[in-house]
Amino acid sequence: MKLVIGSRGSQLALVQAREVRDRLLALHDGLAVEISTIRTTGDATTGSLRSLGGTGVFTKALEDALLVGHIDLAVHSLKDLPTQMHPDLALVATPEREDVRDALVGPCISSLADLPDGARVGTGSLRRRAQLKALRPDLNIVDIRGNLDTRIDKAMRGEYDAVVLAVAGLNRLGWQERVGYYLPLNQVLSAPGQGALGLQMRTNHPTRATVAALNHAPTLASVQAERHLLHTLRAGCHAPVGAWGRMEGDLLALNGLVGHPEGTQLLRTQQRAPRDCAESLAESLAESLRTQGADDLLQVS
Repeated sequence: MKLVIGSRGSQLALVQAREVRDRLLALHDGLAVEISTIRTTGDATTGSLRSLGGTGVFTKALEDALLVGHIDLAVHSLKDLPTQMHPDLALVATPEREDVRDALVGPCISSLADLPDGARVGTGSLRRRAQLKALRPDLNIVDIRGNLDTRIDKAMRGEYDAVVLAVAGLNRLGWQERVGYYLPLNQVLSAPGQGALGLQMRTNHPTRATVAALNHAPTLASVQAERHLLHTLRAGCHAPVGAWGRMEGDLLALNGLVGHPEGTQLLRTQQRAPRDCAESLAESLAESLRTQGADDLLQVS
């Protein structure tokens, strides 16, 4: 049996695809797995993600390849995958997620306080911008694009005082030593799906069960809650919305945040529910955020 995995061509995306390939090969004797590199809109352009419409720029080309049968499985960074997908496609598995935090990377950084007044900090994320500006209104948050190594090089060369990156990607590339400062989740809440991989296939694919064996149930419950919060708020992948779900004993805990892009207002809430109530938990959290004024803030962004 042969399975073709579709992946973006970035160094990180290919590491993630190879990780999935290796785990499938370890689980299934006689399986042949090939990786096919696909160029997405986000890879082919240099403008800001918001100018491209934001949603699906790193995933649509992979989904199109799934729908026409050019690939059998797409490996996504789950935070890039829109919450609504084609009815013929399904999120089949989410392996155990990596570290969900963000980190500052740059020369001689060991805390947020190390950044000089008016420091240039590179990130294309409104979520990160809102929370960093709330902590340090003096920061000059500058849009940045490119692969992880490109962004890190720009910081180390002094084009930026620091860049903000997801710890999960650094860990998967073995670049933990490049982290200057881990941003605590009570200061900078992660993006919905951050640190998790999304394994997507056609709903009727004959080897769906083969891939589903890679699923990690606690991760799936956590990201379902996070993504449903984003969906219920009618916000896109790049809106200033943070969410962090995790198991605390027998309960699923979910933190949610909506921020003003300039950091002038941050709305936060947290609730818990049984693991099989991920969607209702997210809806309750969304209602709490709306009561605080989330809809008005999301219109600003």
